[in-house]
Amino acid sequence: MTDYREWNFDGHGGSIYARSWDNSGAKFCALLCHGYGEHIGRYDHVAEALVDAGAEVHGLDHRGHGKSAGERVLITDYEEVVDDVHALAGQVNQRNLPVVLIGHSMGGMIATRYAQRYGDELTALVLSGPVLGQWDAAASLLAAAEIPDVPIDPATLSRDPDVGRVYQDDPLVWHGKFKRTTLEALLRCIDTINDAGSLGRLPTLWVHGEEDALVPLDGTRFGIDKIRGARFSDKIFPGARHEVFNETNKSEVLRDVIDFVLEIVEAPE
Repeated sequence: MTDYREWNFDGHGGSIYARSWDNSGAKFCALLCHGYGEHIGRYDHVAEALVDAGAEVHGLDHRGHGKSAGERVLITDYEEVVDDVHALAGQVNQRNLPVVLIGHSMGGMIATRYAQRYGDELTALVLSGPVLGQWDAAASLLAAAEIPDVPIDPATLSRDPDVGRVYQDDPLVWHGKFKRTTLEALLRCIDTINDAGSLGRLPTLWVHGEEDALVPLDGTRFGIDKIRGARFSDKIFPGARHEVFNETNKSEVLRDVIDFVLEIVEAPE
């Protein structure tokens, strides 16, 4: 397993935990953006694959997540979360390498908004099962007088039952109900992204599980059509569920992502 370095910096919600997988011979810098209720530690295998492909890799626990400060899973404004990711980017990549941003689920939404704000600082963008366009689950929860206690069903994550078991037993994963303030902020961010529109010429890859019950394809596709730029590609994996990086065919998924990234960062100028 690739070694990593742990460190902290000041973010909007207090101390933000960060993790770096250093690589003295790196040819690009990858930033990882995790999803709702989880933490960057669940992406060790993704970081290891990226390091093997020639990256230095950095990620953080969003405010209220994992080892970062803040009330658990409480986010009042996703623009501040984007600010935290940008602060991370400003403290790494000392060699000014090409930067690739990879976001999953809620992290895909955050990464998309980051690209709309700071796309000129990115070389490529990868979105995995991103919460974009319209997410009916959030709207349904907000319509209830009281948000029900419906934690994420681990069975929706992957066809590999071990993924669900490890997720369920992970003390750094949030297993409680959604918070109304967070859901409201999330829907505002989706609307902001829809209104801001195209990513222009930023090379973008969208990967998604065909059987994703948490973030269904149709809702995301609506958002993808809003942000789709001139250099856009996608890959929908048959039978796969929400966490394509943890699916039974994760090696194929990671290979496709790395092939896309390398084609961009190794292209002659």
